[in-house]
Amino acid sequence: MTIPRVEWIGISPGHRQPIELRNEVTVAIGTGVDGDYHSKKKPGGERQVTLIQSEHFAVIATNTGRDSVSPELFRRNIVVRGIELTPLIGHRFRIGEALLEGTGPCTPCSRMDENLGAGGRLAMSGLGGLTAIVIEPGRIRVGDSVMANA
Repeated sequence: MTIPRVEWIGISPGHRQPIELRNEVTVAIGTGVDGDYHSKKKPGGERQVTLIQSEHFAVIATNTGRDSVSPELFRRNIVVRGIELTPLIGHRFRIGEALLEGTGPCTPCSRMDENLGAGGRLAMSGLGGLTAIVIEPGRIRVGDSVMANA
């Protein structure tokens, strides 16, 4: 059995800025990912951390007529492998030192049509990932395990 893991981490340093790759980030209660533009934009919201499953990349690529897609295109903070994210809505889970709680689906926005081409938003329908809030702050690193029912 594969242990669910963090494969990739990125932050958005500013409005419409290119995603910056990170080996680790710190997440804080109420604001989410330190250094991410969205953490300053809407403190206390339900979209403090965004996650997406790498297993969905091939489906999204096929849906958009591409050979492959890269994580930066989706503008999520964390890419995970080996765990289904949808069942985490309304539940707590641990990634690295942090305890998060899934708040809802990370619904694709019109920006996905820009990043993936016409129909990109539709191609991601049901595959956009998860939004979460921070319950316990801490560091999250590439390679950290993801533990449901934490």
